Amino acid sequence: MDKKKRITFYSLGIASILLAAFVFCEDGRVAKPKYEFQKGMCYVTWRSGKYSTPESDASLKELAKTGTKWVAILTTWYQERCSTTKIFPNENTPTDSSIIHAVNTAHSLGMKVMIKPHLDLIDLSEGSWRGEIACISEPDWKAWFESYRDFILHYAKMAEENKVEMLSIGTELTSVATLRDGMWNDIIIKPVRDVYKGSLTYSANWNVEYSIVPFWNALDYIGIDAYFPLSDNVIPALEEIKKGWEEWVGEIEGFQKKINKPIIFTEVGYCSADGTTKKPWEEIADGGKVNLKLQADCYQALFETFWDRKWFYGVYWWRWGTDVRFGGANNKGFSPQNKPAQDVLKRWYKKFTPKPN
Repeated sequence: MDKKKRITFYSLGIASILLAAFVFCEDGRVAKPKYEFQKGMCYVTWRSGKYSTPESDASLKELAKTGTKWVAILTTWYQERCSTTKIFPNENTPTDSSIIHAVNTAHSLGMKVMIKPHLDLIDLSEGSWRGEIACISEPDWKAWFESYRDFILHYAKMAEENKVEMLSIGTELTSVATLRDGMWNDIIIKPVRDVYKGSLTYSANWNVEYSIVPFWNALDYIGIDAYFPLSDNVIPALEEIKKGWEEWVGEIEGFQKKINKPIIFTEVGYCSADGTTKKPWEEIADGGKVNLKLQADCYQALFETFWDRKWFYGVYWWRWGTDVRFGGANNKGFSPQNKPAQDVLKRWYKKFTPKPN
C-alpha cells in the first residue's frame, strides 16, 4: 500500500471510531454519547436551606478540586409508617430554591448533577427502613404509587427545567421495587419520561434487590447502592478487602450480562473506623476506634477492583458535607473530607478514564 493510500485508510479508520462514539439528533446535530463514566459524590444535607448557603458553595468548590465530575444531590421526603400512603416533604426537606442553587453552583464548577430523592419513615413501629415499605390492599397500593409519582415528578420537572443530567427515580425501596413492577412502568417511569429528557437510573440496595428489580430495561443505567460486606476482621489489610470483593464481582458481572446495561454505584461508603468492612451500611458511632487508613484502603480496593471493568461506569461516594470543615482526623463517619480517603479519591479521579460509549 502506498503512502497516500495508507494515510487515507488511516484517516477513514479514525473517522469511523469517532463516528461510533457519537449519536446524531434528528436535526443532524452531533449529540453527546449516551453513556458517560461518572466520577461521583453524594452531596447531602437534611437542613432545608443549607444547599443555598455560602458554606455549601465553598464546600462544592473544594469537591470540584478533587476531580469529582458528578454530584448526586440528596433530597428527602417522608411517610409516617411502612403501610401509609401519603408522601410529603417536612421541615428537614431541602427547599426547591436551595436545590436549584446547588445545581447551578455545581454546573458553574464544571460538575454534572444527579438528583437523588430518598424516602424515609417517621414512625418506625412497622419497620425500620424504606426497604420495608409495603401496602396491604390494592387501593392502598394505587394511592401510594400516585403519591410517589407526584414526589418523583416534582423533581423530574425541576431536573428538566434546570438541565440536570440524571435523575434517580428511587432509592432502596426493596419491597415496592420488586413486588409491583407494572405500577413502576405505568405510574412512575412513563410519566417521568414525558417531562424529563435526561438519563434515568434507580438506586437499588446491594442485598439481592438489584438483581431482581424488574424494570431495568426501562432505565438507562443500573444503579446499585453497593454496601457489600467485605471482611469480618476488625482491621483487614488492603489485599483482604480486595479479596472480599471477588465473590460480589462475579455476581454483579453475571447479572450485568443478562441486562446488558452499564452499572453505576449510586451510593457506597465506609466509615473511618475499625470494623467498617463488616457492615459498611452502618454508621459507627460508639463502637470502633477511628481508623483513617482502613477507610482509605476501602476506597483503594474498590477503585482497583472496578475501575477498568468495561461495564462499570462510575461511583458516587457517601458522603460529602455542606461545610469545608466536615470530616477530619477525629471523625469516624462516612465522609472522606479532610481524611486520607479524600487523597485516594483525588488520585483516581484525576486519572483519564476512556470508556466505550
